[in-house]
Amino acid sequence: MANTQEFTDANFEEEVLKSDLPVLVDFWAEWCGPCRMIGPVVEELADEYEGKVKVGKVDVDNNPQVSVNYNIRSIPAIYIFKGGEVVDQVVGVVPKNQLVKQLEAQMA
Repeated sequence: MANTQEFTDANFEEEVLKSDLPVLVDFWAEWCGPCRMIGPVVEELADEYEGKVKVGKVDVDNNPQVSVNYNIRSIPAIYIFKGGEVVDQVVGVVPKNQLVKQLEAQMA
């Protein structure tokens, strides 16, 4: 998790909602197999978009408030925030090129 940040109930507002950059948030849990499958893709995106997009993870077991606020019912759930708002989302494991397309659309 070189460039991947950990977002928590305590820092979510500051790190995500008030960010000047678009933010990709991976809602996940340690016990979730599909989450572990998409984790390396999220980390690659963090490296590839360093300085252009903030990328981080929310452990839903340890951060229930953020998870409830965004109605997270299935994981992995990847949300893209821009200007403090959810502008795109995907639930489940998807190919990297789909996430790249969704991210690029928010950087335009």
